[in-house]
Amino acid sequence: MPGLLRGVARTAVVAGTATAVSNRVSRRQAGRWQQQAYEQQQAAAPPPPQPAPAAPPPPAGDDMSSKLDQLQKLGELKAQGLLTEEEFAQQKSRLLAG
Repeated sequence: MPGLLRGVARTAVVAGTATAVSNRVSRRQAGRWQQQAYEQQQAAAPPPPQPAPAAPPPPAGDDMSSKLDQLQKLGELKAQGLLTEEEFAQQKSRLLAG
């Protein structure tokens, strides 16, 4: 009977050690994969947007065609994403007020 007990104990120690090693390897691999995924995500992140260029100054005269040209240019800048809706509205009101 002592031989049987010794064999069972040895099997339990081997199985416990194998489980502990396996769990540690799994955690280490998961950590590496997580780090790689984070690094790939950071590398693929788009660069920060550049600041919008200053809107063209309003024309000196009250020429309506000149104002229309300015409004068209502002609209193009907004369509290209270089002006936000707020910036566009601000420049538009400044142009129409002058």
